[in-house]
Amino acid sequence: MTGIGTAEVTLPSSTQILITREFDAPRHLVYRAWTTPELIKRWWGGDRGEVTSVEVDLRVGGGWRYAMTAHAGFEVAFHGQYLELVDGERIVSTEVFEPMPDHPAVSTLVLTGTGQRTTITLLVEHTSAADRDMHLRSGMEGGMQESLDHLEQVARSLT
Repeated sequence: MTGIGTAEVTLPSSTQILITREFDAPRHLVYRAWTTPELIKRWWGGDRGEVTSVEVDLRVGGGWRYAMTAHAGFEVAFHGQYLELVDGERIVSTEVFEPMPDHPAVSTLVLTGTGQRTTITLLVEHTSAADRDMHLRSGMEGGMQESLDHLEQVARSLT
């Protein structure tokens, strides 16, 4: 399954990862797919396993948690707290990979576009260059590309 685009991953600074991707789906539907638990379950795991839990308390100060069982049998889980929400446009939240709780990041998702096209930019800000580099070496890019392909398909299915 492929979408209209492949996410571009750049490194604006020694602590940042910037992901940019265009979708063939309206902005409000991409936002809905990004924030609705039953829709997140359909895209977040990509092709890497089965999403087993999605919790979303979509309000400033509210929390989120996603977990999946990878095909290799181990659990992958992340959680965080919402710091800023602009409906349909922007989400700022913390992000913690649960096996490494002392290495949090802050993610800023911005959705832009009109009509049928939406561009997302996701800036992940780590507290150190070592943490950013560890994130990059984790193999996140392949899974992220798959997840974003699925996100596009889910958003398009909502039209």
